[in-house]
Amino acid sequence: MLINNFLLLGAVLFCIGVYGVITRKNAVMVLMSIELILNSVNLNLLAFSQLHGNVDGNTFALYIIAVAAAEVGVGLSMVLLIYRNRKSIALDELSEMKG
Repeated sequence: MLINNFLLLGAVLFCIGVYGVITRKNAVMVLMSIELILNSVNLNLLAFSQLHGNVDGNTFALYIIAVAAAEVGVGLSMVLLIYRNRKSIALDELSEMKG
């Protein structure tokens, strides 16, 4: 397949992820949109790595996967703590957090 197909798919996934981060009010959905953004970057890195015939893109993709796993762990633990205190995970209600 051509690299254009992979880059187009990565761009579409990135745009969907950015749209999800901007429009969603649920914290879990925002975290899922961030994961979609990171996966679209991985797709682009792997496509360029295949095009140029080196393993640098594969290495960076593995690092991004590790960072995404850490982000999920920290993000979901924060969402659980907020839910325990507020009984809601709506991001609009978090703008008034005080002490």
